[in-house]
Amino acid sequence: MNEYIGVLKKYALFKGRARRKEYWTFILINVLVSFALGFVDQWVGSFNAEAGIGTLGMVYAVAVFIPTLAVTVRRLHDTDRVGWWALLGIVPFGVIALLIMQAFEGTKGENRFGVDPKCHQASHGNNGTFDG
Repeated sequence: MNEYIGVLKKYALFKGRARRKEYWTFILINVLVSFALGFVDQWVGSFNAEAGIGTLGMVYAVAVFIPTLAVTVRRLHDTDRVGWWALLGIVPFGVIALLIMQAFEGTKGENRFGVDPKCHQASHGNNGTFDG
């Protein structure tokens, strides 16, 4: 849960690197919250079957869009890729390629995007977060 809150605290921080744990925890919690909001939307009658999303789900999706994009870019930075790779998410089947890229271990040691967040956590004890 700390990783989820940490990503939200870095709402629009596109610099630096993000560990796999930070990225995947945030994505998992987003999926769980989205499912829960979908059930609530159906229960209160605000679910739009044509759009495939309800009012609460849409509000949540809009609220976490920027942090999701930012943590995706930081995760790509950790694998020594530029953040523009995140645009794969708008291409059919690009999301699959993007998720595969996110699964790879980050570059050990410093890379062109900053220090290794694993080393930074071990030496500074800050739960794997890096403030840039």
